[in-house]
Amino acid sequence: MLTMTQAHDIRKLYFEEGKNISQIARETGRDRKTVRYYLEKDDWNDELPKIENEAGYPKLDPYKSDIDYWLAEDKKAKRKQRHTARRVYDRLTDKYGDSFDCSYRTVAGYVATKKKEVFGKKAGYLPLEHIPGEAQADFGDAEFYENGTFYNGKHLNLSFPYSNQGYTQLFKGENQECLFEGLKTMFEYIGGIPGRIWFDNASTMVTKVLKNSERKLTEDFTRFMEHYRFEAAFCNVNAGHEKGNVEGKVGYHRRNLLVPIPRFNNLKDFNQSLLLQCEEDAQREHYRKEGTIAELHLADRLALLELPAAEFEASKYITVKTNGYGRFFLNNNLHEYSVSPKYANTRVLIKITAFDVIALDESHREIVQHERLYGDHKQQSMQWLPYLTQLSRCPAALKYTGLYQMLPEPIQDYLEKRIKSDKGKVLQTIAALTEKSGFEKAVETVSTALSYAATDIDSLVNLHNRLHVKVVQLEPVKLPVHIPQLQRYIPNFAAYDRNLGKAGVQEC
Repeated sequence: MLTMTQAHDIRKLYFEEGKNISQIARETGRDRKTVRYYLEKDDWNDELPKIENEAGYPKLDPYKSDIDYWLAEDKKAKRKQRHTARRVYDRLTDKYGDSFDCSYRTVAGYVATKKKEVFGKKAGYLPLEHIPGEAQADFGDAEFYENGTFYNGKHLNLSFPYSNQGYTQLFKGENQECLFEGLKTMFEYIGGIPGRIWFDNASTMVTKVLKNSERKLTEDFTRFMEHYRFEAAFCNVNAGHEKGNVEGKVGYHRRNLLVPIPRFNNLKDFNQSLLLQCEEDAQREHYRKEGTIAELHLADRLALLELPAAEFEASKYITVKTNGYGRFFLNNNLHEYSVSPKYANTRVLIKITAFDVIALDESHREIVQHERLYGDHKQQSMQWLPYLTQLSRCPAALKYTGLYQMLPEPIQDYLEKRIKSDKGKVLQTIAALTEKSGFEKAVETVSTALSYAATDIDSLVNLHNRLHVKVVQLEPVKLPVHIPQLQRYIPNFAAYDRNLGKAGVQEC
């Protein structure tokens, strides 16, 4: 069937330009019969569309359960290892032998129709009836306190529209590392991977929206997607409502799991508790379907892809140039991190995760680890142990380095009160206390020592143990019954007085 434009061109060549059928056939590359058909055609009414029977291919009815099962299992396999229509036809022939009397064309037609139902269409809209095992993902805003510090953070949500099951993880930002870490944690918790996940067009995943609803993806997101073998589907631009289930879940999780504003000591531990809370929440009845969310979610879990054998490292590596103090900057030079004086003015490999920034040496061994800074304002993270260790080796040059002015005031005052030859030992002691309990507690010990005017090293160590080392309280020892109890001794002070009264008197 030619398009109207092609048919119009043929008729124009004949009726307006006067060319014969043979000339038109050569010029257009069409068969002579085709050319004659469109020249003689006089009824140009559009054909009425045919209504396809939804329960089509009745001859295949005895075999549809097999085909449906094989295609459903394909959701757990890589795209290149899924059934083709030919493979389905061959398997049916092998299984049923001569009793299978359907043509390949019939099988291919049903497989094509069923694949659209099982795997959905590529992009542009969500199906009205959601398939088990498909998911939607999105970030939402969430405030929290960690160790008393306020964060205007984000929470990543993964929802399963079929069952309305949702999971969430809390982060200090919305970068690519947070996305990967959150999805990876939730995949591992539920023991599988959704076959398809719907996203918006965030820059962590999409670099450009192309024609025909195609997307140019970032290298890292493509690597993440291939590692876990799921298919990523994207909403139309400015149409986040197309993944309405997770949009609603973002607000639901915030209202029910993050109110009042959470306060905790460790974000990773709190995230584990969030997963447990999501499981408890699933015990409620589904808003529309019969049964609880947890019961319906079993169908989601059965449709999940298996976890890969290799663990995905949700981090990125970059190389930075340190300054003269062995420090470097990230996030448009707003966040400053220390390495070590040993690595001043050199290039250092940095591992960045959702939670940490880790400096590595040439052998990929950890030099120093920082908690990752978040926020659009200037911040600094210093790990003092490498600097204290280095300074203790050359204390004579201490006051001539820029590092001396960076030391907290109590440490500077304490060093001023020590003689030149002792400063190296003091720095070694502070370094040991830092390694034992952290730099903040070491500074607190030095400050307390100054208030007592205790400037010797032994006092410094003893003060630190008293302030920051937990002393185990031992229970009194109970003696066995066969050991006699000592009688309480009451001294006779009168006897002492009599003897003392004779002091200085010589007896004959």
